Amino acid sequence: MRARLYEHIITPRQRLIVNGFINVVITTIERRFGLRSRQTGLVASGYDIASFVCLVPVTYFGGRVGASKPKIVAWGVILMGIGSLTFALPHFLVSSYRATMSESNVCQSGDANVTTYESCSHNSHSDSFAEQENLSWTVWLFFLAQLLHGAGASPLFTLGVTYIDENVSKKMSSVYLGIYYTMAIIGPAVGYVLGGQLLLIYTEFMTVDASELGFTSSSKVWIGAWWIGFVFAAVACILLSIPIFGYPPSLPGAEQLQQQKVSEAYNADGKNTEQSFTKIKELPYALISLLKNPTFSFLNLAGATEGLVIAGFAAFLPKQIENQFSISPVWSALLMGLITVPAGGGGTFLGGYLIKKWNLNCAQIIKMCLIMTLISACFTSCFLLSCPNLGFAGVTAKYQATKLKTGIGELTNQTDGIEFSYLGTELKSACNMECGCSKLNYEPICGADGILYYSPCFAGCQAEYMSNIKTYSNCSCIEKTTSFNANLVPEATNTMCESTCQYLPYFVGLCFVLMLFTFLSTMPALSATLRCVHDDQRSFALGIQWIKVRLLGTIPAPMIFGTLIDDTCILWQETCDQEGVGVGACLIYDNNNMSRYMWLLALVGKTLSVTFFFGALWFYIPPKQSTINGENAQAVNNSADITTVATVEAE
Repeated sequence: MRARLYEHIITPRQRLIVNGFINVVITTIERRFGLRSRQTGLVASGYDIASFVCLVPVTYFGGRVGASKPKIVAWGVILMGIGSLTFALPHFLVSSYRATMSESNVCQSGDANVTTYESCSHNSHSDSFAEQENLSWTVWLFFLAQLLHGAGASPLFTLGVTYIDENVSKKMSSVYLGIYYTMAIIGPAVGYVLGGQLLLIYTEFMTVDASELGFTSSSKVWIGAWWIGFVFAAVACILLSIPIFGYPPSLPGAEQLQQQKVSEAYNADGKNTEQSFTKIKELPYALISLLKNPTFSFLNLAGATEGLVIAGFAAFLPKQIENQFSISPVWSALLMGLITVPAGGGGTFLGGYLIKKWNLNCAQIIKMCLIMTLISACFTSCFLLSCPNLGFAGVTAKYQATKLKTGIGELTNQTDGIEFSYLGTELKSACNMECGCSKLNYEPICGADGILYYSPCFAGCQAEYMSNIKTYSNCSCIEKTTSFNANLVPEATNTMCESTCQYLPYFVGLCFVLMLFTFLSTMPALSATLRCVHDDQRSFALGIQWIKVRLLGTIPAPMIFGTLIDDTCILWQETCDQEGVGVGACLIYDNNNMSRYMWLLALVGKTLSVTFFFGALWFYIPPKQSTINGENAQAVNNSADITTVATVEAE
């Protein structure tokens, strides 16, 4: 009962924070603090960096005789709580969020003193922009929080798994560890759904009523309460650590269970148990032996490329969905939960089940991994479902046909049609040249012509009306048709223009299949790794594989993805601080380039995985029949160990 309580309260909390909340709020904190994707990619990598560094000391001190594993795990949970609180700190350390830098961001053409576009120059007529903060320093606070998350979580999937295995019977070990692993799947589901729902709450809800500002969650400048989930998680971690501290180093009856397990191991291989601790001098020889095993080496490289793809898309797929299909972060988070949780959990479970059902040997398992990866590589084409860019005046679309009376005559701009592509950034136009607009005041609105405008001022709107949302009229840059009735439809609103793209359902379906076949190969690849090395090298081989996967895959992945996503940006936010003009978060991405980059990353990663699995199969030399029978018997005896390693590898 205690072991079951232990597994139920720890794993979901860690997964909820790391795989749920953080991936959901990446886009939100980018816009709130003016961060680039390569910076948030560094933040996402912090977890794996810390868990990688802490692996050796945690397992060493936790594995010593007399060490209390529950106490180390409890301190790790507290560390995770501190990390969650640190992640929420930027909200409290910076000034309150202001969706706009002025109370009325409309065209001031009637003011004789306003005839130019505002910038960070000293002759700007408004001092409000000089008060803008440069918040890019918050990336290091987020990175520190992720380091704390990684350090705190490292005991969970090492000492935590070992503690469960030591205190239950060998027969029940796989059952309890299966529950432990299931909780690791439930965590991200709760994180995605709960984190997405929290974004419906305005970030400054404690001091500001968003309805009075005329903003809703569909507004482009809306910032949801991203920080609430981390405060909740911090409090929950601190409270949950209390009962974990109460666990003894071993539960009643654990000694008898350990004696039975030791005697079984002794009878199985006929070796003295104490001799296994005197082989430290053989470590270099064991390492050389593994490195000379081409099948093991190729399986490691395949794990690294698969880890790179999974870690990269786990961090930035919500951003891809949100920008590509013009949906809110809330819907993006919900879709991520619907895709990743059943596909990831179901694929991993099904992969392990198929090995048992079909009684596959090592060569057949590698062949299964090869086939599954090859199928998933075909479904990377889902990222080619690119929606056209939304029309954005001065960026992806020319200003519509409008007439502005000047001293010279009437000036007219014509649109290029429905399909919008990047034209360069030129927000100035004849229709807003006398409005005194500022690029520092980003407040996009959707015109009745279906075009987005940088702000009401750049749309030439001279009147603003407040209701549930803001509406605008007398907009000189927005083309009105002959049938347009301003009494029925406002000329512009502060909401996002709806996309006419219908690819989202197809993308979700194809992406689900892609993830299903990706995770179908995770358990078989783990089983193949265990079988292609000698029995006394299994633990060491898995440790080497874990290091390679982190160093070559999950650590650099978010930074690679973030850098390429930044390269697709076509409009950057301008900031004004003491150092002059700065560049903040990306405001608009080029959908075509983003989809191509994501497809290339997925395709290259999958192609390399197929190549490495093929190499593992090509160089694999099966043992003699008598050895195979011994291996099968050993595999049955070590089923609990395989389940344990599966949990660690899934982490």
